[in-house]
Amino acid sequence: MKKSTQDDEIYQHQPTRLGDMAYDNMKERLIRGAFSPGEKLTVRAVSQMLNVSSTPARDAINRLVIDGALIYSGPKTVIVPHLRLVDLEEITQMRLALEGLAAELSVKAVTNVTIAELEAIQAKIDAALDQRRYFDALWHNKEFHFGIYRLAGMPYLLQVIEALWLRVGASFNGLYPEFSEKRYGARNHRVAIEALVERDAQAARAAIETDIRDGFRQMKKANKEQG
Repeated sequence: MKKSTQDDEIYQHQPTRLGDMAYDNMKERLIRGAFSPGEKLTVRAVSQMLNVSSTPARDAINRLVIDGALIYSGPKTVIVPHLRLVDLEEITQMRLALEGLAAELSVKAVTNVTIAELEAIQAKIDAALDQRRYFDALWHNKEFHFGIYRLAGMPYLLQVIEALWLRVGASFNGLYPEFSEKRYGARNHRVAIEALVERDAQAARAAIETDIRDGFRQMKKANKEQG
C-alpha cells in the first residue's frame, strides 16, 4: 500500500517527537533531583529508563549537554556534573531574585483551591520525609514551588526559573538527611502557605527566599564535603 503524504509527514516528525519526549522526561528528572552529582548515565541506560530507542535517548542527552545539565565523559557516557561553589552561589543569587519575584506576584491569583492543592502537596512531602523517601520528597518539592510560581502568570519567568533548577536539581540531593531531620523546608513551606492565605506578597516572597537560603547553606556544606 502506498503511503500518503500525511503518513510521510508523521514518519518524518516521529523521531523529533520522541526526541522531545525523551528530552522533556530526562529534563524533569534532573530538575526534581532524580540523579545525584557524579552519577554516570549511558545511552543504553537512558534508553531503557525511558523505554525508547537509542536515537531519541541520544538526542535527549545531547540537548541536556548543551543545556549544561550533563557533561560527556566518553563517547556514550555522560555524568551529572558537580556544581562548583561559585556556580552554586551565582545560581542561588538568581533564584532569590526570580523565585522571590514569582512568589510575590503569586498572591494576585491565589484561590482556596490553590491553597488546598499546596497543602496536599506538602502533606506528601511530610509523609516522604517521615519515611526517609528523599527522592519522593524532592519530586513533590518541585510541584510545591512551581505551583506557587505559576500563579504569577509570567511564562518567561517560569522558563528561566526552570532552567536554573535544571542546573541545580542534582545538588538538591545534598539537602538530606539534614533537611529531613530539622524540617527546614517543611517549615518554610508552611510559612509560604500562610502568606498566600493572607494574600501577603512580601511575606510570600520572604518565605521562599528563606527556603532558598536555607537550602543553599546545606548544599554549600555538601559541596565542600564532596570537594
